[in-house]
Amino acid sequence: MSEEVGSKLLNNHNNNVLERGHKLDEHLLSSEGERIQIVSSSLKSGKTLEDKRSRAVFRQIFMVFLANLGCMSNGLGLGVPAVTLEALTNQELPVYLTKDQGSWYASFASIACPIGGILVSCFLDKVGRRNSLYITNVMSIIGWGLMAVAVESDQQTLFIQLLVSRFIVGVMTGIAVVPIGVYAAEICYPSLRGSLTLGSSISIATGISVMYILGYFIRTDWKLIAIIVVCYSSFCLMLTFFLPASPNWLLSKHRVEEARRSLRYFRGINKDDNTIYPEIEEEFNKLEKLCRRGEGVKKPPFLSILKVPEVYKPLLFMFGFFFLQQFSGIFVVITYAVQISLEAGVTIDPVLCAIFVGIARVITTLVMGPMLDKFGRRPLTLFSGVGMTICMFLLACNSWFNWNLSQLPVTCIILYIITSTLGFMTLPFSMNSEIFPQKARGPASGLSVCFGFLMGFTIIKLYPSMVDNLGKDNLFGFYGAVSLVALVYVYFLMPETKGKTLQEIEEYFKYGKHHKQDVEMKDIFIAKDTK
Repeated sequence: MSEEVGSKLLNNHNNNVLERGHKLDEHLLSSEGERIQIVSSSLKSGKTLEDKRSRAVFRQIFMVFLANLGCMSNGLGLGVPAVTLEALTNQELPVYLTKDQGSWYASFASIACPIGGILVSCFLDKVGRRNSLYITNVMSIIGWGLMAVAVESDQQTLFIQLLVSRFIVGVMTGIAVVPIGVYAAEICYPSLRGSLTLGSSISIATGISVMYILGYFIRTDWKLIAIIVVCYSSFCLMLTFFLPASPNWLLSKHRVEEARRSLRYFRGINKDDNTIYPEIEEEFNKLEKLCRRGEGVKKPPFLSILKVPEVYKPLLFMFGFFFLQQFSGIFVVITYAVQISLEAGVTIDPVLCAIFVGIARVITTLVMGPMLDKFGRRPLTLFSGVGMTICMFLLACNSWFNWNLSQLPVTCIILYIITSTLGFMTLPFSMNSEIFPQKARGPASGLSVCFGFLMGFTIIKLYPSMVDNLGKDNLFGFYGAVSLVALVYVYFLMPETKGKTLQEIEEYFKYGKHHKQDVEMKDIFIAKDTK
């Protein structure tokens, strides 16, 4: 009797479980069925994600373009010493700067840039990429505004006011470089990342060229130049409000639905389109998993994160990359373009030569994106190092051996700018936005840019004394020797990031360059064993 009762109870229990299971299956099927129906209907109507690709590409390019308009102020700040030093140090004026004060004026923005790099490493992940751009545009307005209203009462007062202005512009420059590159890397397709992360370099190059052109037509009124830049920065501040936040940052702040909408927007989906696209859902899930890695665990301090190879390896590489970039004379040529042209012995108007240099750099930066996608980072950087080395040694030899070739100096300077732009001028900033893992991208990229600008201040400040102590010919030889060392450095240490996802780049530094190949070989052996 007890066995019959037990059997009945067991059967009733199993029936209840089956009934609940059927109800659960019906619920799941209803929700999944709706999803399948939506995707199925979209496929029948010919609406696929591939149809949205052109719209997605346009949105990615347009938003990166808007973000980079503000970065032109960086180029304007880099180029302004070249066109204003002559007027500011003119001893025929009642108030002027001494030669030493002029070198501080030219280099002081560079010493402030590392402070901007430190600041952006602290708040980039907290306030977001877009809000960081608000800050940079406001600082640009304040910094250039101080220069526009500087009081020319006496030499010391003018000098202090200009230094404060240059300091604020320098901090703004140190902040602005990082969030734009990170923003571009996070919203765009991997195939476009090489081109779009170069947007900052194009914007900076354009800003430098615009400043040279302004200096050509407004050679003495440096206050008017500052007023023009203030108006431009105000315009860029208004445009920043149209930028959507990146899905990566929104996920890091647990704003999941906003992140999903952001990703759908950057993949070409309109707001009124409720279709569920499996490709986007898969990408979003991977992105969420990547951003949630380590969630629930107290985030270790940055110094602790530095101990892992995927952080300290790219950071050390970027330190070396930025050091060689600066000491090869790239930013010296930009900051002292007019003075360098005179030292090199150009026979045309030195300001006009500076304009040619600026235009050459803009054109080269524009074509660099497609070249990066076709040839990759390493080949272009190696070509860049070869060109820079040859150009600087030719400039030195023109003086060493008294060649006195009238067209050689201007040709070498322009070719130096073209070849340096193809690699060492732009790629340190471009790679800086893609080479670090998500958990350390903000502080690590800020720290490397901070180091780069610190080296920039050092070499720019030392330029006048190096000319006096080494002589112009030996100085060009020094820049050529550093370019040669940079060429060797890139050949042995620089990784290729072309076509790789951010996760693949992270794994390269974490496991080594043979990791992916080892995994593929392991899969082959497992497949053979299975057979």
